[in-house]
Amino acid sequence: MRRMMWVLWPSFLVAGIAEGIFFTVIDPQELYLFGEAVHLSKIATYSIGFFGFWAVCAASSLMTCFLQRSAAEVNKGVGADSGAADGGRN
Repeated sequence: MRRMMWVLWPSFLVAGIAEGIFFTVIDPQELYLFGEAVHLSKIATYSIGFFGFWAVCAASSLMTCFLQRSAAEVNKGVGADSGAADGGRN
């Protein structure tokens, strides 16, 4: 649970900042998706944009948590079953 908060809280904050900057520069009514104009309300566009930014930021934070693991955490449990798999012979 603690690691999930380490990922979700900072990504939430950065997504809010990213959305603010993005929609300050770009009008939601002028967006195009696959060559078609987006016909959603501004609130719907803001919401979808926020959750999109949040997903990207959460993926970034999750990758950071994944890459900061120690060797002991990565190798935990490795070799525990090696003796049983070959009948106790090493």
